[in-house]
Amino acid sequence: MKFEIGESFIKIFDKENFNPTHILECGQVFSYAKKEGGFEVFPQDKFAFVSEKEDCYLIETNSLQFFVEYFDLNRDYGKIKKELASFEIMKKPIEFGHGVRILKQDLFEMLISFIVSANNNIKRIQLILGRLREKLGDKTENGYAFPSFQQMLTVDQDFFAMIGAGYRASYLFKVLRQVTPEKLNAWQDLPTAELRKNLLSLMGVGPKVADCILLFGYGRGDVFPVDTWIHQMYNKFYKPLDNREKIRFNLVEQFGKLAGYAQQYLFYYQRSGGE
Repeated sequence: MKFEIGESFIKIFDKENFNPTHILECGQVFSYAKKEGGFEVFPQDKFAFVSEKEDCYLIETNSLQFFVEYFDLNRDYGKIKKELASFEIMKKPIEFGHGVRILKQDLFEMLISFIVSANNNIKRIQLILGRLREKLGDKTENGYAFPSFQQMLTVDQDFFAMIGAGYRASYLFKVLRQVTPEKLNAWQDLPTAELRKNLLSLMGVGPKVADCILLFGYGRGDVFPVDTWIHQMYNKFYKPLDNREKIRFNLVEQFGKLAGYAQQYLFYYQRSGGE
């Protein structure tokens, strides 16, 4: 993909394979805000403003290399889409969400964020995570950083209830005593099945959340998170099934190492009202 790095910006000229609306609104991330003229993106303690210009998308940031990796700019999505387009079911979703890219997110922020996301809507998830940042995170010139593991260990279960986590408050409190960021990083080299088993052993992590962490955090392509939207899509285009684990297995078997990419195009298309 053609892009240019300047002193405090990245210009992306390939609009067919990069679209911030598609990337940020396809369900994989909560650390962003839609603003007039573009999007604020604030993973961990970093910040960027992404806007569209006549001939490019502009990422304005002081963390250039971080966002090159975060947006996975060196991966050839044209090739991925070409392979997936061999499946008839993928043609309309790829056309619709042509600018989707799977982000490379921090594992600890992913774990906490997706535990909060369970049975929740995006507006409320962002509200809870915003309170978490404001109450525990370091102040930066662009707002509050996502709190560190050590900062989150300083609070009790009542704190998580107070910021609106509801029944997930106990999960958040307990998972911080089950796993550390170092352990999450040490799992990087495990086979997907073993890594998934480890994630499922954590409080608040069910099959869908585990698959989201595998895909958006660990970059595993051989997973397929199944939620209500994917369940609806499957029962529309395949032989109807109620068992989501079986749906997941069937879709990973069909799409192989590109299953995670297929999931993002299909999810975004289905949730946006695609037929």
